[in-house]
Order: sequence, then structure tokens, then C-alpha cells
Amino acid sequence: MGEQLRAGFAVVDVETTGLFPGSHRIAEIAVVHVEPDGTVSNRWETLVNPQRDLGPQRIHGIRAADILRAPVFEDIAHDVMELLAGRVLVAHNVHFDYRFVSHELGRAGLEFPIEVHDCLCTMNLARRYLPGAGRSLKDCCDSFGLKLENAHCAGDDAEGAARVLSHYLRMDSENPEWLRALDRAHFAPWPAVSPTRLPPALRQTGEEPQPHFLERLVNRLSEVAGPDEHNAYLAMLDRALMDRQISASEAEGLVTLADSLGISRSTAEQLHMAYMISMLGIAWDDGVITADEEVDLRLVADLLDISQEFITQGLAAPVAGQDADTEAAGQSLVLAPGDKVVLTGEMSRDRSEIEADLRAAGFVPHPAITKAVKLLVAADPDSLSGKAKKARGYGIAVVGESYLSKLLGA
Repeated sequence: MGEQLRAGFAVVDVETTGLFPGSHRIAEIAVVHVEPDGTVSNRWETLVNPQRDLGPQRIHGIRAADILRAPVFEDIAHDVMELLAGRVLVAHNVHFDYRFVSHELGRAGLEFPIEVHDCLCTMNLARRYLPGAGRSLKDCCDSFGLKLENAHCAGDDAEGAARVLSHYLRMDSENPEWLRALDRAHFAPWPAVSPTRLPPALRQTGEEPQPHFLERLVNRLSEVAGPDEHNAYLAMLDRALMDRQISASEAEGLVTLADSLGISRSTAEQLHMAYMISMLGIAWDDGVITADEEVDLRLVADLLDISQEFITQGLAAPVAGQDADTEAAGQSLVLAPGDKVVLTGEMSRDRSEIEADLRAAGFVPHPAITKAVKLLVAADPDSLSGKAKKARGYGIAVVGESYLSKLLGA
């Protein structure tokens, strides 16, 4: 994929004390390297003492006891810059991570030599490579059958995004956008640094907190048609709503972000309504909305300035049109040449052999579940893998390996 002299990509994730740099600080940071050919290589992570309260601890799970032995950002700033130097910065919702990283480096006296538009965003790229997938990192990982170990742990989130990027690179290895991004990073005026290479401070292992109902909804919300800026705004809204409140500083920050993204008040109101409709549709997935779910939905409606009358109507019956795509996708199992087929699980034959047979029969083996996929062949048709769950959610048929003989014979 072009010159191998280029350093590659640096996938970054930060956990923070709040949503907006300046008012809030980084409490954990991770950098995972991905080589130009898609190989995931070095992983580095550390907790950071933010020198202030930790903010939404229920979400990121960082304890005050953990950060007492952690370095302040100024102590690791040169290490971070060394890890980023010459590489394309990548993140899932890059607007968020870029602003915090560049701000913290600036506080430490280091100028970050690239702009956000020089970076890559695995969330925005999902619109090209995973059409129909949601905004969340978990949703993108599920599409590729990747396990996201501990959401809101910077190291695991960065590695999850790195593996998603790896799949994008291999799906479209000749895309000139990759080389252009690598060139911009390679020729940027990176500052000279003196890394300290302090030993990282890591989290204490323990049982991960169970996500709240609202977070489960946020993880599954679909992308919104429109410019990338709309999804960047909604991704920030996801974060703001995670603790079921929007503080005055968060509200001000959302206004500032909307202004910087060119989102008008009327557009924001439309995005809020689309967000609420998506939440209602997902809440109805199991056919019932519990009392606790209703309380959360009504609370979010208040925060988004959506009328309670609308929520009452939405609670009475599923919102019309929410399942149209799923129903259409599941109407038929008749495959035609060119249809995409995904494999998951350990088959009785080598997967490369099965993929070769599928190609010979005119089908297209595909690495990820998207709405364009026609069939998922699973070693276990009752699989609970991320791919299988996503396929069922899209209305894509899930069949066992035995169906292959029928498919290939036809």
C-alpha cells in the first residue's frame, strides 16, 4: 500500500474527567500502533493524575486510589509525542480525542503539528466500510466479530479501534487516502522530544461495572444520514448523556461544539429528535418497556427538550418505521451472484477453502456484517457472537455450515 518508509498509524483513546478540554483533563490515555499493512503492533497505556476530581467514575471506572501513583500529563507529554510522531492520529470520534490530546500537549509546551482534518476517524469511516452500523466502537467491533474487552478502558478501546482500522485497511488496501494521510503525518514538523519512559500506571483489575440501560441504548444507536459533523455532535451527546444529566458546562460545551461544526439550532433540534426516536425504537426491541426504562427515556427527553407527550406516544407502541430495514432484509434467502456472505466461528474446513468455493460460485466473502450482507454462515447457527447478534438485528439470515453444501450446489 505505498511506501513502507511511512511510520503508520497511532490509534489513540482517552478517558477524561469531563467532555471539554480546558475545563477537564485526561485521566487515562492509550496509544496503539498500526502499521501501513494493517498489522497491530505496539500498545502503550497509562493512568494520568488529572490534578482534579475524576468526574464520571461510574462510566470510566477509574478510582482515586488508582491515580495517586499515576504521573501527571506533563511527566508523560514527551512520551506521548514520541508515540505519535510521524504517524497518522486515529481515534473513534477523533474530534473528541484530538482536542484533549492537543490541548494537554500544549499545556506541556509541545505544539501538536497536525490538525484534526489530517487525522482519521474509525467512526466516520464506518459509514464507508460498515454501512448501517452504529456510532459506537462496540457496534463496529461487533460487525467484524471483534471482542471489546472493557469498554471505557483506554487501552482496550484503543486496541479495539486499532483492530477495526486494520480491517478497513485490508478491505480497501489500494485507497489513496491512506497514503495521503501517511504522507501528511510523515512530513509534518514534529517537535524534538526527550521521552522519560516512565513505567505506566495501570488500573487495578476487578469486576467491570455493568452498563446502565441508557449506555446499552447508546452503544446501539445507528448512524445518522448527513455530514460527519452530525455524527460528531451526536457522539459527544452520547458521552454527555451517559450519566443521565447535562451540566451547565456540558451544555455550554455542546453549544460551542455545534457552532464549530456549523450545526444550527434547528439542525440540532432535528438531531435530538432523531436521537430520541432511535432510543425508543431500540427500547422496543424486546417487545416491552419496563418502568425503569420509561424513567430513563423520559429523563433523556427532558434533557433534549423533547415533549413528554411525544414520549407517551412512543411508549404506547413502537415508533413507526423503525424496523423497516430489518423486515426488508429478512424477507428472502434467495442468493444471487455478487451477494455478500460472511463466515463466523471454527468451521470443519479451512476458512480460506470455503471462501474460495464461495468465490467460484459467484458469491463475495465479506469480513464484516453490514446491511448489504445477504447471509451469515456460522459454525453454530445459535451463536451469540457479535457478528451473529448484529446479523439478527439487521434481519440477515443466520445458517449453519451444513447449509453451504446446498448453497454451493445451487
